[in-house]
This record gives sequence, C-alpha cells and structure tokens, in this order.
Amino acid sequence: MANPMEQFEVVKQVPLALAGYDISFTNSSLWMVIALAAISIFLFVGTSKLALVPGRWQASVEYLYDFVRKMMDENVGPEGRRFVPLVFSIFIFVLFCNLLGLIPWIGAFTPTSHVSVTLGLALIVFITVCIVGFSRHGLHFFSLFWPKGANPVLGVFVFTIEVLSFLSRPFTLAIRLFANMTAGHVLLKVFGTFVVTLGSFGALPYVFGVVPLAVNVALTALEVLIAVVQAYVFALLASLYLNDAVNLH
Repeated sequence: MANPMEQFEVVKQVPLALAGYDISFTNSSLWMVIALAAISIFLFVGTSKLALVPGRWQASVEYLYDFVRKMMDENVGPEGRRFVPLVFSIFIFVLFCNLLGLIPWIGAFTPTSHVSVTLGLALIVFITVCIVGFSRHGLHFFSLFWPKGANPVLGVFVFTIEVLSFLSRPFTLAIRLFANMTAGHVLLKVFGTFVVTLGSFGALPYVFGVVPLAVNVALTALEVLIAVVQAYVFALLASLYLNDAVNLH
C-alpha cells in the first residue's frame, strides 16, 4: 500500500445484488457495524447498573449525553430537548467511526472518510430540519430567508443568497467531515512511508527514520483530537440548523 489513497478503497466483503442494484456488504459497511456494536456495548455497560454515585462507565455515558443535552439547550432552548436523541446518536456514531479508523495494525477503515457516508448523515439532519420547520410554521418557514424590514429589491437579493446557503448546508456539512478525516489519514500514511523508506538507509537509519516517526506520533495525537472535534462540530451545526427550524432565527 505505497499509494496513500489505497486505504480508502471500498472492498466488497459479501457481494449482493437486489433488483439490479449493487448492495454488497463492504469494508465500510463492516466498520459501521463494528462502530454500532462498540456504541451498543458502551451504552449498555454504562447504563446496565445505574447508581447514585456513577462508576467510570456510567459517568462516561452520562457525560457525553449531558454534553449534547446542554449544547441543545444553549442553541435551541427547552424545545430542543426532544431532538437530543437524534443529535446524540449522530454525534456518538461519528465519534466512534472517527476513532475506530485510527486503530493501527488491524486494517481499520474509517467510514467517515467517504462523502457518501457523511452526506447520508447530513441529509438526515437537513430533512429533519425541513420537516420540523414546515410542520411548526407552515409556509411561514420561508420567512427564515427574508430579512425583516428589508426593501423588496434588497430582500429578493438576500432571499436568493439565503436559499442557496440553506440548500448547500448538507453538502458543506458532509464535505467538512469527509475532507478532514481523509486529509489526516493521508498525512499519517505519507509520514508512515517516510519512516520505512528513510529508516532503511544503510547509514544512520535511526537518524533518518526517527524524524518522520516523531512527526507521525504527533500527527496521530492530532488526529485523535480532530476526530473528537469533528464529531462535536457536526453535532453543533446540527443543533444550530434545528434552531433555525424551531425558532426561525
């Protein structure tokens, strides 16, 4: 795997077809299932024996849930509580997919490095926002795109920009996550190749190999941070978009 892009290749694990469509179970599907299994175990263990003084597992689950709940309270208000399960589910799924993809030596795959996965998650948020907006406000939901008190000429101009901005949300949300995860893994692969290539020199292999190795260690720590931050940013933007639908702000 000298090519740093080979790590993103989707490989069929179980070839399947339905009505002429390819629905094969791939390595991306496998690691999403692994992420769901890990999340299920994490939540089950953390909530199976609830205690007034929580243990480490229970405290971890409660911290993540309270983190999302407070974020919804701050950005949406009291009515945002009913959307906490949705945003929490997306947040923890993205977080586990990001982190599992960083595990070395086992051929880990990062589903969130593919725009098809991130776009699917973004469309869930976008469609939910549209459904909530129209169900709560009807056609008045379009007032979100019209600046209050604007004259007709300026209003039409701003309305066009706001509609285009609104329609681009799922794409920007998807591309942001996909691009960050892809770029980070490419850097890790490139510097990992440098470790092997420069470390194989006959003279002073440790001198040549230690620098890219140190960089790779630092990049790995940075990627862990990015994995957490990108899950947070995805959930944060989802809460802000839901605020628009609930409060027309």
